Amino acid sequence: MSTDSKRTDPARGPLFTKPFIVLLFLSLAGLFFIGVRFVKGIGAVSNLSDGYPWGIWVAYDVAIGTAVTCGGFAVALLSYLMHRGAYHSLVKSAILTSLFGAFLAASSIVVEIGRPWNAHGFFAPTSWQPNSAFFELTLCAAGYLVAEVIEYLPAIVPMLGRGNPTSLRTLLFNFLKARGMVRVSPESGAVPTGLLRCRINQLLILIALAGIVLPTMHQSALGSLMLIASTKLHPLWHGPFLPLLFLINCIYIGYAIVVFESILASFVQARPFRSADLAAAAALIPWLSGAWLVVRLGDLVNRGQIEAVFHGDFYSAFFLAECLLMTIGSAPLFNRRKRQSPRRLFISASMMLLGGGLYRFNVYLIGFNPGNGWHYFPSFAEVTISAGIVSLEILIYQVLIKLLPPIPAERAGY
Repeated sequence: MSTDSKRTDPARGPLFTKPFIVLLFLSLAGLFFIGVRFVKGIGAVSNLSDGYPWGIWVAYDVAIGTAVTCGGFAVALLSYLMHRGAYHSLVKSAILTSLFGAFLAASSIVVEIGRPWNAHGFFAPTSWQPNSAFFELTLCAAGYLVAEVIEYLPAIVPMLGRGNPTSLRTLLFNFLKARGMVRVSPESGAVPTGLLRCRINQLLILIALAGIVLPTMHQSALGSLMLIASTKLHPLWHGPFLPLLFLINCIYIGYAIVVFESILASFVQARPFRSADLAAAAALIPWLSGAWLVVRLGDLVNRGQIEAVFHGDFYSAFFLAECLLMTIGSAPLFNRRKRQSPRRLFISASMMLLGGGLYRFNVYLIGFNPGNGWHYFPSFAEVTISAGIVSLEILIYQVLIKLLPPIPAERAGY
């Protein structure tokens, strides 16, 4: 079998599996505690305080979740800017992963806001503070979410025209068909005509550019946000290069999540591995992580904090853990033969995700110390809400890949 990178099919297999039921249970548990949070207040479900105004909802769901969204950003760089259209087969699944990562971050922010009834101020320009890194982060992240939704719309076209004649998607199909924008294919359902394809492509060029520019802004803003922490953030993580480090970090995490998700999906669906395309994406990871380590260690030397790495305390242990995970995970990817192995790629991508995610977790939580008298450990409800949101994202992802075509289609090969 070979893979046709220009056409995609829904995934095979039953929807209601044992993992699906487990994820559904976790999702319902998370939704229950989210309901408690909005009825009784944030203090009823969290251990947040004035010293720790954010916990794992920001450190994990937002800081790490937004890095996962950069899969689409990273693949867009590879496929469009570097003129490597041969890797277009990775784009749809990367966009879908990015879309869910963006929803994960957005959902967590809504839950984490102490006074959600004031959130409407974000949509009022008179309330904006353009000098705020937090404002830049929120505005660009919201824009990136919209861009990812629009980029994925072409995958929904084949679903139009199916089902009840009065359904919304059928009405939309009839509207587009009357204007010559879609036609019916006995094999694929609704198919865009040349007119609609032209208009979609014109729009997607602009959206793809926005999808490349916006992450560079909100990822660097995530680093800028912690610059103001000053002495509250441990010297191993606080430094003037935080915005640059977060930007480089998100790019190699983006490639790692694309490799991880693609190999896992191919294994679960018993499909051929796209080794050539994945090897091309993975080839960039060691160079990016190497540049990140050079900037990271160079900054410590420049600030005279390199000896803190070897103190043997709680903080140095987490610092060494993140660096070792990234070094051990990325080093084998310099070898072309190892990049052709799905097993080696999966292990390396997993280690890069753990190491890159741990760095962000360290900056936003482990290395943060507001002073004596303040302590934080996530409550059971906080952990359940985070697990529930992630589980719900995975559930919806499973449903979409069963109904929509993010995975390259198989055709008879030679």
